Amino acid sequence: MFTLSSSNRFFLYQEPTDMRKGFDSLSGLIRNKMKADPLDGAVYIFMNKNRTLIKLLHWDKTGFTLYYKRLERGVFERPVGGQNSQISWQKLMLIVSGIRLDSVRKKVRYKLVKK
Repeated sequence: MFTLSSSNRFFLYQEPTDMRKGFDSLSGLIRNKMKADPLDGAVYIFMNKNRTLIKLLHWDKTGFTLYYKRLERGVFERPVGGQNSQISWQKLMLIVSGIRLDSVRKKVRYKLVKK
């Protein structure tokens, strides 16, 4: 069951990742390379060099959950950003669905300005 939502924070690891890595190795990348805490409740996203595999690592207060998807055709789009680049839920859903990010047009929506 997919228990992630827009209330989560999502961070993309920018370097290609060996997809043989499991919970502990991915947690090590988060701690040592991203300088973040894998137990902070955020979701960390990893892709392989060919961008045909994606893993999402999430701590849900009881343990780690690892989501893993393989594409049979095409590649996942990798957004450009820094080492700890945070991405939105909407952008993650576009990536996982195989939609090109440069072809998406976001419409302007009303936003209440707090005074």
